[in-house]
Amino acid sequence: MSYQKISNTKVLVTGGAGFIGSNLCEDLLKNNNQVVCLDNFSTGRRINIEEFLKNPNFKLIEGDIRHLQDCNSAMQGVQIVLQQAALGSVTRSINDPITTNSVNVDGFLNMLVAARDAKVKRFVYAASSSTYGDSETLPKVEEVIGKPLSPYAVTKYVNELYAHVFGLNYGLDCIGLRYFNVYGRRQDPNGAYAAVIPKFTMMLMAHESPQINGDGTNSRDFTYIDNVIQMNHLAALTSNTKAKAQVFNTAVGERADLNRLLHLLKKYLSVYDAKIAGVEIKYGPDRKGDIPHSLASIDKAIKILNYKPSHTLEQGLKEATEWYWKNLRE
Repeated sequence: MSYQKISNTKVLVTGGAGFIGSNLCEDLLKNNNQVVCLDNFSTGRRINIEEFLKNPNFKLIEGDIRHLQDCNSAMQGVQIVLQQAALGSVTRSINDPITTNSVNVDGFLNMLVAARDAKVKRFVYAASSSTYGDSETLPKVEEVIGKPLSPYAVTKYVNELYAHVFGLNYGLDCIGLRYFNVYGRRQDPNGAYAAVIPKFTMMLMAHESPQINGDGTNSRDFTYIDNVIQMNHLAALTSNTKAKAQVFNTAVGERADLNRLLHLLKKYLSVYDAKIAGVEIKYGPDRKGDIPHSLASIDKAIKILNYKPSHTLEQGLKEATEWYWKNLRE
């Protein structure tokens, strides 16, 4: 699928060694950009950017967005910022709200100040579907949100407010992308806060029974990494004035419950190992701070950014499981 991509530009990707950030770095390098990666490796992984280090158009700055001087030095000569650095996970934020706030709010504010002072052309930032909070409206429409259900959700909403204020007061051109349950290559399956798809995949490949929180009817708008890459390019390059200071759902516009997700994972992984089809699924209690259902309206992104998702859940999982099988088996 073709769409206009950032090219011949100096781009800063914060959190560039993370799952989404490293995929953005890779795509940007393929399109003849100079890429600066700022990461402190708290959740990012060196293996994600190892192959880029040989590329003369790639520069790694090991630094922390909580330090303004790191943000300023990374910003030199940069035209576009793709702000991905954050501490994700609702559960982590409930366990440690102070660190989550420090990274996601203080760090984000530092990035805005540094971008303002460097006079960057556009600041595209990772927002979150968690901002919808307790709003029961489906599908989720950008202008209708509820009250946050976790410290993480509070921080991501504060990002949107700060971006709006920096546009209003300093003319910084900011666009937010509310990510919905992103998955795909390079997503870390390990650790206490691992995302559900790589975590379930690793367990299935080891013939271990994944445990679903609840009865499996909780549903999400699972979004493949290539759809996210597309939205970052579109937001960075759009000349549509209606996009200015806006946030856009970054999703597929379809939802699947966890039972269906596991059915598809087993189906696609069974191609490589027939025993996976017979792995039993377990069920446990609901997880604190979780919303039962999430589904995005992508109408705004379609109308204003000309977004066309390249991957449905089935297409994305098929590609993702192939990557997981080749790269994550122990």
